[in-house]
Amino acid sequence: MDQKIISLAAEKTADRLQEFLQSLKDNDLANLLQNQAVKGKAAGALLRAIFKGSPCSEEAGALRRLKIYICGIHLVESGDLQKEVASEIIGLLMLEAHNFPGPLLVELAREFVGAIEEGSLTNGKSLELLPIILTALVANKENLAYGKGVLSGEECKKQLINTLCSGRWDRQYVIQLTSMFKDVPLTAEEVEFVMEKVLRMFSKLNLQEIPPLVYQLLVLSSKGSRRRALEGIITFFSELDKQHNEEQSGDELLDLVTVPSGELRHVEGTVILHIVFAIKLDCELGRELLKHLKAGQDFSNNICPFSIALLLSVTRIQRYEEQVFDLLKASVVKSFKDLQLLQGSKFLQNLVTQRSCVSTMILEVVKNSVHSWDHVTQGLVEFGFILMDSYGPKKILDGKTIETSSSLSKIPNQHACKLGANILLETFKIHEMIRQEILEQVLNRVVTRASSPISHYLDLLSSIIMYAPLVLQSCSSKVTETFDYLSFLPLQTVQGLLKAVQPLLKVSMSVRDSLILVLRKAMFASQLDARKSAVAGFLLLLKNFKVLGSLSSSQCSQSIGVSQVHVDVHSRYNSVANETFCLEIIDSLRRCLGQQADVRLMLYEGFYDVLRRNSQLANSIMQTLLSQLKQFYEPEPDVLPPLKLEACILTEGDRISLQEPLDYLLCCVQHCLVWYKSRVMPLQQEEEEEEGFYQDLEDMLESVTSRMIKSELEDFELDKSADFSQNSGVGIKNNICASLVMGICEVLIEYNFSISNFSKNKFEEVLSLFMCYKKLSDILNEKAGKGKAKTANKMDSFLSMKFVSDLLTALFRDSTQSHEESLSVLRSSNEFMRYAVSVALQKVQQLKETGHVSGPDGQNPEKIFQNLCDITRVLLWRYTSIPTSVEDLGKKEKGKSISLLCLEGLQKIFSAVQQFYQPKIHHFLRALDVTDNEGEEAEGSVSHRAAFQIRQFQRCLLNLLSQEEDFDSKEALLLVTVLSNLSRLLEPSSPQFVQMLSWTLKICKENSWEDASFCKGLMNLLFSLHVLYKSPVTLLRDLSQDIHGHLGDIDQDIEVEKTNHFAMVNLRTAAPTVCLLVLSQAEKVLEEVDWLITKLKGQVSQEILSEEASSQATLPNHPVEKAIIMQLGTLLTFFHELVQTALPSGSCVDILLKDLCKMYTILTALVRYNKSQSLTCTGEKKGKAPAVATAMARVLRETKPIPNLIFAIEQYEKFLIHLSKKSKVNLMQHMKLSTSRDFKIKGNILDVVLREDEDDNEGTASEHEGQNKEPAKKKRKKEMKCLS
Repeated sequence: MDQKIISLAAEKTADRLQEFLQSLKDNDLANLLQNQAVKGKAAGALLRAIFKGSPCSEEAGALRRLKIYICGIHLVESGDLQKEVASEIIGLLMLEAHNFPGPLLVELAREFVGAIEEGSLTNGKSLELLPIILTALVANKENLAYGKGVLSGEECKKQLINTLCSGRWDRQYVIQLTSMFKDVPLTAEEVEFVMEKVLRMFSKLNLQEIPPLVYQLLVLSSKGSRRRALEGIITFFSELDKQHNEEQSGDELLDLVTVPSGELRHVEGTVILHIVFAIKLDCELGRELLKHLKAGQDFSNNICPFSIALLLSVTRIQRYEEQVFDLLKASVVKSFKDLQLLQGSKFLQNLVTQRSCVSTMILEVVKNSVHSWDHVTQGLVEFGFILMDSYGPKKILDGKTIETSSSLSKIPNQHACKLGANILLETFKIHEMIRQEILEQVLNRVVTRASSPISHYLDLLSSIIMYAPLVLQSCSSKVTETFDYLSFLPLQTVQGLLKAVQPLLKVSMSVRDSLILVLRKAMFASQLDARKSAVAGFLLLLKNFKVLGSLSSSQCSQSIGVSQVHVDVHSRYNSVANETFCLEIIDSLRRCLGQQADVRLMLYEGFYDVLRRNSQLANSIMQTLLSQLKQFYEPEPDVLPPLKLEACILTEGDRISLQEPLDYLLCCVQHCLVWYKSRVMPLQQEEEEEEGFYQDLEDMLESVTSRMIKSELEDFELDKSADFSQNSGVGIKNNICASLVMGICEVLIEYNFSISNFSKNKFEEVLSLFMCYKKLSDILNEKAGKGKAKTANKMDSFLSMKFVSDLLTALFRDSTQSHEESLSVLRSSNEFMRYAVSVALQKVQQLKETGHVSGPDGQNPEKIFQNLCDITRVLLWRYTSIPTSVEDLGKKEKGKSISLLCLEGLQKIFSAVQQFYQPKIHHFLRALDVTDNEGEEAEGSVSHRAAFQIRQFQRCLLNLLSQEEDFDSKEALLLVTVLSNLSRLLEPSSPQFVQMLSWTLKICKENSWEDASFCKGLMNLLFSLHVLYKSPVTLLRDLSQDIHGHLGDIDQDIEVEKTNHFAMVNLRTAAPTVCLLVLSQAEKVLEEVDWLITKLKGQVSQEILSEEASSQATLPNHPVEKAIIMQLGTLLTFFHELVQTALPSGSCVDILLKDLCKMYTILTALVRYNKSQSLTCTGEKKGKAPAVATAMARVLRETKPIPNLIFAIEQYEKFLIHLSKKSKVNLMQHMKLSTSRDFKIKGNILDVVLREDEDDNEGTASEHEGQNKEPAKKKRKKEMKCLS
């Protein structure tokens, strides 16, 4: 039969074929087609023949055609056919679709939609036909019966798509259906409908099916709704990530983790690649992505680890690179600023929940990128460097850099820089491929940016090398290349760089050798800095290459200890080689002893550390020092002075300079000697004969001490009559000599005290040496006082920090009976005790400024911390036991009392500890607690311990305030600063914090000292505590009433009732002190309100985008809106008071006007927000505004900010009117509208007025110039005639 049909179809006319087909039953025909197709015999030819014999012009033919068409669809769908046969049938069906009449096309399409909804598709192959059928339907111009009505082809298609997207889709056909829609002609509305359906299907699919679906969705998005597609994909993965993280961190007993981590990350990576590929082909998609993520910076899940990874991948497309990095930078800094704002205000914390910070998300991306996200890593590295470059420490005017410790960097910029370093370090750890590049870029920056601060790059380099010195051996060529630039880099950079690469030197022979070559060359360079760098490098090598037999490195002063490099140092070079190597270096360094003072000085400062790390080098080092000292030592026991100071000074023509820093040499000798005697000698019993020169050094120091005491100032030619001016050669020489003598005295004081073993004679010598130091110091101060400028007499003290701590402990806390007599010698001199405390102050100041102190162990944070604890304990005891009032009664002396110095020291120490030792605060406070027993060590939180110290200082302040006559404002201010420092350690939620706040409030309310600086300090403390407890607006309102009461009203006839909320506010302090403080505080509150309004606006715009959320979205904002209105209402009262106050003109008035402008701008923003919400809001809180405006106009007519203020008021009124109309509530009932300021110049009247004016007064030209600049403000009444 099939043959017959095919042969009939070959005839020219189709009449016989039609007759034959009509004679057959439809079912027989369908079965025939099915049999032929399954056997794979000429099914295509048969189908073609049947279609030829079933013309659409006849009803029977059209129905037969429909039946066969549907049969063909079922056949293809059944999956029983061979691939070629199925393809041929589909091809034929596609061609035939356009020949169907409209009603049959509708029938066919409904057949498809029904099959999809029922889930009766088997393999979805036939779906390729649906777009053809729908396209044919759209092309059909006749009206068709659809359902109960009659629709056009276009409308039918719309209904069909609606039905299709409303029904259920079988999971396995989602991708095919999405792919199918790309071939269907769709309107924008239909695209959105389809898009929503596909996005809803995401959650129902397996993870592996998502990437192909995303691909199809992106292809579909080229028809429209790009933003919705991207938003849907990002939201889906954001939720998936959240869910995954919760599962990972959840109960470990639940084994039902739905998705393994690796699989999820691989899928995300593939999806990102699809999106980036789509963006390359369709620029509009890229623009929509950026728009979408910019819009959602404040709110919503737009910025999440997935979207960040996506953005970083997009940076590989050049046209978006800059925009994306700018967006990410802005997000990071904004996130840190928001965090800072939230942490500083309890008011905001109560209203806004803290979302995870962008920095955490970026570091999560770094962690996830291990799953072969190569397309993200390049962007990560670039972004890390962009953050470090943009937000690293900057240079300031006097050449000093703004660099604070890494442990407590509060400023958002510093956080951003730290984040950059973390990104690079973590990426370095994870990705081997990119290590070389990161190292190269860091080193390039170290070398090329020598003039700007690069400490952050050096820290990163150090972390990288510490992480894996062995891994870096492969990149060592880059490091050795950097060494070539050493002699051109600043000394500080060289020291940082060498310290960072030091672990690498231990594992790589070639790096070490190339460094030594470079250093040897630098030793003889013409630039002084290069030679200093060479000394620094050699000293570092000596410290780190241990010679066998040296003492253990438990006393390491270097923060990077040998133990931290996980390599056995002796495996490659034995200790004998190390010894030869070290002795060679010492030989090189000996040559430096003939160079400039700066080079020698570095050597003397470094030798002590070398000796402690490498005790086997003691002989060579001590020999070197001995021979150097002998050059300047007078061996005859009777010759005074004992040292040849003349030989230390170099005179070249008129230029006089120091050649030998003898004080540093002596300091080095004494430290090395004391250390050697205490550590090395006890271990060497037999080799006594070798120790001859240690004895020599001891004898020399002993002799120098006794002869220095005998010497008078005249022996040094430095008596009162000597010339100390900086202009003459003799004066400069005398200044150099004086500083040498003072330094030598300090060195000998420390030496004699440390070997004294509390002998009375030694202490008498110490005191005599101090008297010599004191005399010289007094003469220098006196001479400097006479000159115009102070000389640079503020030298660093030579006393080491450890010694200062021991000396203070002995002077103030040592109650051992046997030490009593000898210590009384030192205690009898008030001058000496004051000197000891002032050196401690100097050391702490140095720590605050530079992060380390001079002298041995000055670079070791652990030792410094220990010494700080000891010093603080003593100073605290001294200050609280002997208050200044008691001390001052005894004797009036020049300068500060010891107690005041102790307090100053405590204030500096508390701030330094918070700056550099934040993690160790608990240990610090525990060390101060003298009563602490070992048993209760663990108890007591930081807040408890800090509160204990706070109570001591509160008592001191109360005692001070109770002294009516001699109130010392300097001490009071110091106490307030100490209390401020300590109060930062209290947890804001703790009862101790609340006690501190109420105590401060009480002091402010009850004390009325007329001292501006003390008032400012106390008020600042009050505000800083109050904002962490609740919003300070009521406080501001009370203070403004007090200020109004004291300063009076602008209208002198009105008598203001005096409120006395705060006694601290009085005539002396009300303006400008308190006034400026409350205004700056009000500005902060306005900033917070502004931030909240911006956040609310962001939420509204997000909700508009996602309609389904909008119905419930207005409710959660209610408390925030209420809080904003409460804040602004109270602030209006505050401004209302100040506007009517007779403030002195100047800064108070200027800032008040500026804040008022801000106030009105924020009120306008609030009105606009309400307008966008179309909510009604009450008009009562705005009732005070006109009073503000009119009072302003009356008081401050002559002040510049007025035009801005008027503009802000008018903008506010404009939007208030809009809102009134929209909300049908009269919000303007208390408002008096501003009058119009439009005017027209009448020329003829102007001429007359000007002539009169010239006759009246010819000398006012300058005044007119001023008036012409601001005509609206300064015309006198007479001139108003010409304006109408």
